Amino acid sequence: MRQPCFKMYLLTLITKTFHFLPEEIAHNLALAGIRITYSTGILKVLLGKKFKEKEIPDNSFAERTYENKLGIAAGLDKDGEYIDCLSALGVGFIEVGTVTPRQQSGNPKPRLFRNRKDKSLLNRLGFNNKGVEALVENLKKRSSTIPIGVSIGKNFDTPNVEAYKDYLFCMEKVYKYSSYIAINISSPNTEGLRELSNDEFLGDLLGLIKDKQIELSETFEYVPIFIKISPDEEPEDLEDICKSITHYKIDGIIVSNTTLIHNEKNGYGGLSGSPLKNKANEKLSFIKKIVGDEISIIASGGVMSASDYLEKIDAGADLVQIYTGFIFEGPKLIHDILFTDSP
Repeated sequence: MRQPCFKMYLLTLITKTFHFLPEEIAHNLALAGIRITYSTGILKVLLGKKFKEKEIPDNSFAERTYENKLGIAAGLDKDGEYIDCLSALGVGFIEVGTVTPRQQSGNPKPRLFRNRKDKSLLNRLGFNNKGVEALVENLKKRSSTIPIGVSIGKNFDTPNVEAYKDYLFCMEKVYKYSSYIAINISSPNTEGLRELSNDEFLGDLLGLIKDKQIELSETFEYVPIFIKISPDEEPEDLEDICKSITHYKIDGIIVSNTTLIHNEKNGYGGLSGSPLKNKANEKLSFIKKIVGDEISIIASGGVMSASDYLEKIDAGADLVQIYTGFIFEGPKLIHDILFTDSP
């Protein structure tokens, strides 16, 4: 592994100074800082030569070449406002969102909590975003050409029996601007959302999404669909979900969202980071045994180091996403992963 230079340690030090600020303020300031250093050319000086692994070939879900297998998960850039500056960090792809048809403010604050000891984040954000139209405008303006996934969800006040309308609406809006679309039915922070994974809703929802994908692909280039799942599903339920995904010829699965099973003092919300790693890896291995190479897998959850990244690749992930690890370690984590001896 190539050793990080002084500039990388400086970036890491800057990252860690944000940990002394309230979580959402730190999040917004950090993204603003990355954008300013990018637009002024400072980021290029700090990073030096762009990180780059050997290219991996086209595959069934990409329909294109990804520079590397490492990406940024949804939630960091909810409205697609930071695509160009985040892509300059060297990642192979970015997933933006989760976005909903209409703008919504999310759950009441405080709703994001950092645990430096455990290297974890607890969030109950609730799909705060500016709406799908605002995201589309940002996708149109981006200059970066790296693959962009778009995570879509339903508005908090849309009943589950009508949730399909929100997903189909967002699909139509983002389809031509997306490298793949992630169907988020597993966030724990929108009341009742995870019920969409149940038999009562899942089959009908997947069927309608597949029909819409086929319809849109007659006009635009084919865009793969991924279903993002919860790490809290019981094995028998997870097996049923995988069977439905396979039956409706959905292109892939994202493993996984945040977990509700924890003892965090700040109460209800989805936990991510180091405590999620083992559970997410168990679900990844379980799903891989069920689907084999039939559908593609993006792995997320608990990637805090290069070795964590390699564990997910070895378990069968086609691509891997970071979020909480990036919050705690900054660009150094990307450096460590992309310069490790990875496939």
